[in-house]
Amino acid sequence: MNPLQLLTESDALTRCLALLLLLMSVASWTVILWKGWLLQRVRSSLARSIAAFWQADSFSEARSRVQPFDRLGLLLPMLNAALRQSPGTLSQMAGSDLQLTRTLREALNVVLRRLHFGQTLLATTGATSPFVGLLGTVWGIYLAMATIAAQGQIAVDRIAGPVGEALIMTAAGLAVAIPAVLGYNLLGRQIAQVEADLEGFVHDLHQLLLSSGASHGSTVVSQES
Repeated sequence: MNPLQLLTESDALTRCLALLLLLMSVASWTVILWKGWLLQRVRSSLARSIAAFWQADSFSEARSRVQPFDRLGLLLPMLNAALRQSPGTLSQMAGSDLQLTRTLREALNVVLRRLHFGQTLLATTGATSPFVGLLGTVWGIYLAMATIAAQGQIAVDRIAGPVGEALIMTAAGLAVAIPAVLGYNLLGRQIAQVEADLEGFVHDLHQLLLSSGASHGSTVVSQES
């Protein structure tokens, strides 16, 4: 019996389990392919955006320089948060370290949540699909044994066939789980690299804003003296 015949001649539970594995596989491959393409763009865009930022003379100019490269919105949320802290409050920035840290952290968390989108699906698929397949196998073996017991005839060929057919569900579960686990690990490594670059940029931006505020405050004091 081929897998198609196994599904068409199986009961409702086996069909539901097979359909669940199919949906998990489609969802996993969609996330893997989409995020693989997305992270390639992210790494290229991030390098260009950071380089463009450090070539600017002011925060407003930096935003204008970064915007053409940052089409995925990685640095712009942090720059928008920085602009909300700039010109009008530079003299107070040295004393608002906590507020600035919270603003930049919130902007960074928004970006990181977008990058981690889909990772939970891959982890869940990799962890649960083998058990879904195993459940289908156990149920198939139970049905096969019940049929053999009802017929009252025990032979190796009558046992091996149904049991082998039931094991297809275990193989299907592993076929779904392995790509999901590999995709989760490979994509997670790339996300970690991007996350480290973003955290480094936010740290540098934070220090730059504080030093700009301190310099502005020192200038104001000097002028008043």
